[in-house]
Amino acid sequence: MANFGYSLKGKHTRSVRDFTPEEFMRVIYTARELKARQLTGEHCKIFEGRTLGMVFQKPSLRTVVSFQVAMNQLGGSAIYLGPDQINLGERETVEDVANVLSGYVDAIMVRVFGHHLIEELAKYSRVPVINGLSDFEHPCQIFGDMLTILERKGRLQGLKLCFVGDGNNVANSLAFAAARLGLNFTIGSPVGYELKPEVIQMALADAKTFCTGSKVEQFHDLKEAARDADIVYTDVWASMGQEAEKVERQKKFKGYIIDQELLKVTKPDAMILHCLPAHYGEEIAADMQLDPRSAVYPQAENRLHAQKGLLAMVMR
Repeated sequence: MANFGYSLKGKHTRSVRDFTPEEFMRVIYTARELKARQLTGEHCKIFEGRTLGMVFQKPSLRTVVSFQVAMNQLGGSAIYLGPDQINLGERETVEDVANVLSGYVDAIMVRVFGHHLIEELAKYSRVPVINGLSDFEHPCQIFGDMLTILERKGRLQGLKLCFVGDGNNVANSLAFAAARLGLNFTIGSPVGYELKPEVIQMALADAKTFCTGSKVEQFHDLKEAARDADIVYTDVWASMGQEAEKVERQKKFKGYIIDQELLKVTKPDAMILHCLPAHYGEEIAADMQLDPRSAVYPQAENRLHAQKGLLAMVMR
């Protein structure tokens, strides 16, 4: 059970790499306990009178709802600030936004295009800044992912996680988390869409620092990447902001798909993950959602519990 006396009060969540393995797992254990309490009808109203400011440049179903419901269930409230209300870095400077919001709210969650905005907000904010997504990382997604894997597999250490597709923000965060928590991470991507070399170097450096022994490997041959995997994970071929590349990416990524054929080379009980939204028939076959190995919908639900765990740690 989580220790609610343990706190990461004031800690920014710019990146998975902001958390030591112990801190990361404290968030997961707290999320797991809050989820268990909710399922028994007990809501931990620890945030009475507290407010989360939510700044969005990019829309999202799961991020908006999970954070807003999380604050509500914890006894607080959340305020949605869309692109037209702030126009971060254009209508107002990032420094002004950070300083003003710090006087109104108890934490700031931001979902932006450029990762530099996260770093700048954290530089000037007097309250915790949480990266709800940037072009470089998606740490809040990965907290929910690791909770889901732990629930389904009973452990994280020693598992093999294969990511199918673009070396994007989700893949970056998964590589960093795997290196910290003792998973082995592989990615199967077409030429030109791999993880950046510096991301692999950072992840391997973390594995060495924390003595996890994790491997981080890049493949162009998808079946080689997925061979004997315990988890297969994918995301859309073209993310928001890459619409102009959609046609080209459809050509390049053809065949980089989670389907029954790929699962022939994984472990028989390999779990299927997708951060959603999904484009069925592209990165994932339509029949995968209802496959007994799929944990995509529990994974989406766990975004709520993971946000609660994170908020409980950094706002208390």
